[in-house]
Amino acid sequence: MLLGAAPFGLITGVSAVAAGMAAVDVTFMSLTVFAGASQLAAIALIGSGAAVWVVLLTVLMINLRHVMYAAALAPQVRDLGLGSRAAIGAVLVDHVYAFASLRFAKRERDLDRRDYVLGLGLTMWLVWTGATAVGAFAGAQLPPSWQLDFAVPLMFLALLIPSIRDRPGLVAALTGGGLALALAGLPYNLGLVSAALAGIAAGTIADTLLAARRGEDA
Repeated sequence: MLLGAAPFGLITGVSAVAAGMAAVDVTFMSLTVFAGASQLAAIALIGSGAAVWVVLLTVLMINLRHVMYAAALAPQVRDLGLGSRAAIGAVLVDHVYAFASLRFAKRERDLDRRDYVLGLGLTMWLVWTGATAVGAFAGAQLPPSWQLDFAVPLMFLALLIPSIRDRPGLVAALTGGGLALALAGLPYNLGLVSAALAGIAAGTIADTLLAARRGEDA
């Protein structure tokens, strides 16, 4: 997880400086936003001179997936206090959600779910912020031969594959992944949000159909 976050953070820092942002601003963005995909999108839009409302709307749409993550994990943390749930929501980024989902699926009775998620999330936050700061302050000195961007998709694929445990999961992954590629050219990263929503819908429909079929067979 951290091996993927660090190079991604470096790339984000380098990209932000190249787009004209100050290194201090980049670091503050990582401290407060803590969402790599939306930060990269915002940096690209800022560099192109986009209006503030376009940047904010794009970030909001890309980060809608975090609402889905929170809804998926809500049953696992419903017994925690409001403060603990709010803290978990603040650090529930892609990789933390993927690890937490896999761990919670094991149904370990002695697992402290709050400490587990917060431990993952705060570690990711520190690494992410530190990496973007390094990238912002010294990123211009990195040689072009350091092709670090491959680490993130490879790392998340390694998390995604074992999480596909049934047909609805496979349908959701194939639908979302296929549409993400097909709609990659849409402006403002609308393709990512559309693909995520379509993947969830496809997985839900597949699960409903399979449940109905099992009912008929019974």
